Amino acid sequence: MSARLHLTRNNLSIPVREKIVALLNEQLAILLDLQSQCRQAHWNVRGRSFYSYHKLFENLADLVGEHVDPTAERATALGGSANGTVRMVAARSPLPEYPPKLDNDIEHVAAVMERFAEASTLARNAVDAATEAGDAGTADLLTAISRSIDQGLWFLEAHRPE
Repeated sequence: MSARLHLTRNNLSIPVREKIVALLNEQLAILLDLQSQCRQAHWNVRGRSFYSYHKLFENLADLVGEHVDPTAERATALGGSANGTVRMVAARSPLPEYPPKLDNDIEHVAAVMERFAEASTLARNAVDAATEAGDAGTADLLTAISRSIDQGLWFLEAHRPE
C-alpha cells in the first residue's frame, strides 16, 4: 500500500487512485479559489447595478461551493487526503489572483468571467483524465462540476456589456 493513500477496499489500482486523488485536490483548489474570488467580487463590487451584481457574485460563490464537499470527500473515499486549507489552495490553484482594485461593476464581471472560463477548461480536462484513468465515478462528479461552472460562465456572459 502506498504511503500516500489510506487503506480502502476500493478496487481501483493504487496508481489510478494516486492520480485521481491528485486530480481531485487540484479541482478542490480551483473550486475553493473560484468561490473565494466570487466572494471578493461580491464584497467589493460598486456601480449603478451594485445590487444585481452583488447578488450574482453571491449566487456564483454558492453554485461553486456546492461542489467543494463532494470533491474533498471523493478524494478521501479513494484513500487520499483532501487538501483544502487556504495555504494549500493558494499553492495549488492555477487561477490568476483576483485584481486588488477594480473601478466598476463591469470590471468585476470581466474578472470573474475570466476565472470561470479558465475553471471550465480545467474541469473538462479533469473529466477527460478521470475517464482515461477508468474512474467513472470521479468522471461523473467532475462532469457535474463542469456543468455548473459552464452555467456560471453563461450567467456572467449574459451580463457582459455589448
